[in-house]
Amino acid sequence: MDRHHDTAPPSSPGSALSRDSDQTLTEQLAQRFADRIRQNWLAPGSRLPSVRECARTHQVSSYTVVAAYDQLLAQGLIEARSQRGYFVRQAPRQATHATGADSKPHPFQPSTPIDATTLIRGMFHEPGARPMPGLGTLPPAWLDAGMLGSALRRVTQGDKLIPLTLHYGEPAGDARFRRAMSLRLAEYGLKADADQLITTVGATHALDLVTRALLQPGDAVLVDEPAWPVEFARLAQLGMRVLPVPRGVDGPDLAVMQKLAREHHPKLYVTVSVLHNPTSTMLSPGHAHQVLRLAETHGFHILEDDIYGFLAPLHATRLSVLDNLQRTIMVGSFSKILTPSWRVGYIVAPRQLVERITNTKLLTSLTTAPMLEQALALCLEQGQLRRFCDRVTQQLDAARARTVQLARQAGCEFVFEPQGLFGWVDTGMDTERLTMPMLDAGWLIAPGALFHAQRRPSTLMRINFASSQDAKFWRALQAQRKR
Repeated sequence: MDRHHDTAPPSSPGSALSRDSDQTLTEQLAQRFADRIRQNWLAPGSRLPSVRECARTHQVSSYTVVAAYDQLLAQGLIEARSQRGYFVRQAPRQATHATGADSKPHPFQPSTPIDATTLIRGMFHEPGARPMPGLGTLPPAWLDAGMLGSALRRVTQGDKLIPLTLHYGEPAGDARFRRAMSLRLAEYGLKADADQLITTVGATHALDLVTRALLQPGDAVLVDEPAWPVEFARLAQLGMRVLPVPRGVDGPDLAVMQKLAREHHPKLYVTVSVLHNPTSTMLSPGHAHQVLRLAETHGFHILEDDIYGFLAPLHATRLSVLDNLQRTIMVGSFSKILTPSWRVGYIVAPRQLVERITNTKLLTSLTTAPMLEQALALCLEQGQLRRFCDRVTQQLDAARARTVQLARQAGCEFVFEPQGLFGWVDTGMDTERLTMPMLDAGWLIAPGALFHAQRRPSTLMRINFASSQDAKFWRALQAQRKR
């Protein structure tokens, strides 16, 4: 019986099965899939490669693949569907304890919220040292650790450190940071005083605080589709009814939005106006005015995520600016421009909502880190952040030009004009089925199915222009497309 010795763990992307180990090829192959399923690299409902395809990829016999899949079936990790293949088993539904409660999901509820963890785990456990096209952050080499370290030292030197470490800090966040951020927002055209800002532990925390402050379980929420999968999962976990609104080049589909608003009476619309994830589209002024009119007519608030604002022109169309924070709430953070590990975010809210949101913050996280907030305030005050953003934007422009050329040479097309950090690429084949063979080759991709509220096949994928410049990735993708 064939055996092997691995130089890397069986589940490592790109590591070949070896015939010199104490484990059989069947055991190694089963272990590789089992590890990925348990670590949520393969989300519930994902389709495994066909027996023939898997045998060709791993250079083993079809018998070995069938035996490995049998082991996974026996472990309850996958299921076989007649005439369709093998799929990762859905997590068992929790029993409903309320008497008479309907166990059926709402028709607009995302089918598997845990799907979002596929990309989330990629953020924390990059599979390999090289840049990964599926990740959502800038390469570490682009970040200015010196600037951040210097700013942190300056705000903590001498006696300055003591008040920053011995007290919780202000409930709404550090006053110096909020003043500096207020001036930055004024450059967008957004008039917001410092007392309208609340600091958070990143943008996801900001989105969560607003949702908890304004909504109750069962409330309907409009969300762009495609969109960052965490948002679908987060809202579903809070018990909200998710109403997907198709996103086009100018913004949301206004006809669909109007129909959903009329039928479901949503309380909130969550959107990214500037450099939308994953399409990088920008909201047009005409669409923005129509969205605000719908919000006024149907009585819902708008939660505008400006997390990519530092990579966009200052005067890009923002709903919060046009509305002057009447029905709009803006959130943002520094994770996409400076470093994802400094979890500093912010909320800019209408005055009448500030206390409610601040109270929700106190109940969920007490406070935020004043040291990091003051260091960022210093970077804002001295213009360092502005200069750094200019440098990053120039680097990103060059990376985008190279990546676009490589993608088109590989036979891929862009659904929208390439801009910003992300490209929405049509590969011509089901990208979810590409995920496993590309991971085996050492590349993490972000298949289009992850960016929809209801899982469905898609030929699209999101790429990060900054981390998709390696021609080897595009050659590997082209090889899979030709199979």
